[in-house]
Amino acid sequence: MVQIIVTDRARTERVLEAEAGLSLMEAIRDNGIDELLALCGGCCSCATCHVYIEDSGALPALSDDENDLLDSSDHRTERSRLSCQVPLTSAMVGLKVVIAPED
Repeated sequence: MVQIIVTDRARTERVLEAEAGLSLMEAIRDNGIDELLALCGGCCSCATCHVYIEDSGALPALSDDENDLLDSSDHRTERSRLSCQVPLTSAMVGLKVVIAPED
């Protein structure tokens, strides 16, 4: 199991446990946090699962599609990622994630 720390839009921090191999979006959704709409279901076509990630060391590189979708957000920062594009691995234990404001 991978333990991640998620801060929602109300600034409430929760520690979640999820299976390695799930996407970050699936882990957040499966743990009852419904702020991530993930309207496309994880297909990297809507940007409604936008999050900020504190430490990007263990993350896969940003794809061109993800980069283009993040450009459509008024809230993009250097820590922005689409949670559907981040597969969880055992190297991500303790990952800190903040759900981005809704566009």
